[in-house]
Amino acid sequence: MITEAQMDAIWLTIKLASITTIILLTLCTPLAWWLANTRSRMRGVVNAIVALPLVLPPTVLGFYLLIALGPSGIIGTITQSLGIGLLPFTFWGLVIGSCVYSLPFVVQPLQNAFVAIGRRPLEAAATLRASPLDRFFNVVVPLAKPGFITAGILGFAHTVGEFGVVLMIGGNIPQETKVISVQIYDHVEALEYTQAHVLSGGMLLFTFLVLLALYNSRFASGMHLFKGRSYD
Repeated sequence: MITEAQMDAIWLTIKLASITTIILLTLCTPLAWWLANTRSRMRGVVNAIVALPLVLPPTVLGFYLLIALGPSGIIGTITQSLGIGLLPFTFWGLVIGSCVYSLPFVVQPLQNAFVAIGRRPLEAAATLRASPLDRFFNVVVPLAKPGFITAGILGFAHTVGEFGVVLMIGGNIPQETKVISVQIYDHVEALEYTQAHVLSGGMLLFTFLVLLALYNSRFASGMHLFKGRSYD
């Protein structure tokens, strides 16, 4: 039986993951496009910054985000001057932390998809006098659809599973910052293993289904490309 507290944690997690995924797809698309096409010397630096959440311990990332969002931090100073207040231990603080933590899981699939397209489709569209925006939305986006699907799935799933960052930034506030991973931690701390099994088993099933959907979508896109090739 799922308790009211568990349902609150589930819905909060879905809300957080959904908003984070939408924001990341919006912001990461131009970033990934730039990384896929630029010859700037800063490309390596930006790639390294994007990949930091892959190797940094979540607690380290969460600690520095907490400092940045705090009263003396860069972001905290700006939010206070705008009258927004401080973001640590709020839902929108979790959104910022989640966007940073899941950044490489959205940028890298998009970047790989853009690189795989190559220059020839864009050059063909340019000969038809298509504007840069037309080329991007009518040529790049349809061809990169598998990359967008992968980025969306990975970004959503990774946000659902995060723990260290959300605990550092959001703490443990019911209906505000207590997501599924924190709720599981609370159950284990209280030796409530049955309740922990319910949420953990749900997370295990969710993760398996996400990975299954991801690999099936990749297989389907691969078969589509295979059928579209000509060997004459």
